[in-house]
Amino acid sequence: MLTNEEKRVLFYAADAPPTVPGEVTPDTPLESLNLNWRERDLPESQRTKHVHRLHPYLGKFIPQLVEIFLRKYFRPGQTVLDPFCGSGTTLVQANELGIHALGYDVSAFNVLLCRAKTAQYDYPRLRKEVLGILERVRASTQRQSGQLSLWEDRGIYDTSLSETDNAYLRLWFAPQALRELLAYRHWIDAGEYEYKDLLRIILSRSARSARLTTHFDLDFPKKPQTEPYYCYKHSRICQPTTEAFKFLHRYSLDTLRRVREFSALRTDARVTIVHADSRTSDFPPVDGVITSPPYVGLIDYHEQHAYAYHLLGLADERVKEIGAASNGSSQRAKKQYQQDIAEVFRRCLAAMPSGGRLVVVAGDRDNLYGEIAAMVGVEVEAILQRHVNRRTGRRASEFYESVFIWRKPAEPLDIYREVGRERGKYIVDALAFGF
Repeated sequence: MLTNEEKRVLFYAADAPPTVPGEVTPDTPLESLNLNWRERDLPESQRTKHVHRLHPYLGKFIPQLVEIFLRKYFRPGQTVLDPFCGSGTTLVQANELGIHALGYDVSAFNVLLCRAKTAQYDYPRLRKEVLGILERVRASTQRQSGQLSLWEDRGIYDTSLSETDNAYLRLWFAPQALRELLAYRHWIDAGEYEYKDLLRIILSRSARSARLTTHFDLDFPKKPQTEPYYCYKHSRICQPTTEAFKFLHRYSLDTLRRVREFSALRTDARVTIVHADSRTSDFPPVDGVITSPPYVGLIDYHEQHAYAYHLLGLADERVKEIGAASNGSSQRAKKQYQQDIAEVFRRCLAAMPSGGRLVVVAGDRDNLYGEIAAMVGVEVEAILQRHVNRRTGRRASEFYESVFIWRKPAEPLDIYREVGRERGKYIVDALAFGF
């Protein structure tokens, strides 16, 4: 049975069954791939398996898509580069397959999230730390149960834990919610914890849910919601959130479960994450690239996690974002986008061997990537189209993305060597026949 969304899309009427990622091999023909998974083929629990849903992230590609091209073009022990590593999908999937991974991102939050997802954990110690800090926050902030009125002051035993002069935090969180979040932050900083990055991700995820916003507009809320409202998500009147501890508790348990699930699949393959602008980075040698660059004029990646930047004190480098929504989608913005993306890919190619693949997943509605390919000088091996099912967020229109498979051409020296080998072969054959 198809969902209503799937019924509107012709791709799902194709006879070929959707590709099973685990069945792909280097010999799998590209033309045999069907990347249009239906909900019944790839339910949400699989698209967001283990650490892939450690924290919400708008605009990420699904792990199954990455797995297909890792299996097609890479071998265990090789290295894949993602110059826009985002939430870490390529890095996590590469590690599952024993492939070394190198990720770069200009966003400090993205780097934090990737490191938390891919770190190696001593699970008993991790569990002790996650539950221990939760108990500290409970002891310092919880005196009674029940939902507070929006501005009711429950109070905490040590008010120094909740002091802040950050105007953003005071605007977007009810007093008790802010106290609980700040208490958790205090104990991260003051405690001797080994896994502070993961604790910060739990805190950020909880802050996202505890903001004064509607339940259906968590991605980019416009203003604080301080009054009851009709909730499209729950089809009823909902109240603004006044507390954060329930989220800290819920996401602590969920995080432990997800980390444990990934630990059973994690290999010893290296994962290296670098906080840097890929336009100016010199990448070390890699075997190929799998990435999904930002789309022009669509998402402000720093802004979607503004609460994390304010709460965690992360360096905000949004001015370095490529294709930010705040820059619009004018012809000038598109040209700049092409130049920026091309510069990143030139640097990627410089780190790759001849014949290496650069797999790019992009929603190219403005047809920008054909020119980018020409600017970079790659050989276009294939362009695959897929419908994106169950896209994050509320939208009325269908969403499609392209998978560009590019190959680094042979360099002049490589061609010369190949000609030399062929010429030597002809000489040997001629001598063998007595010429």
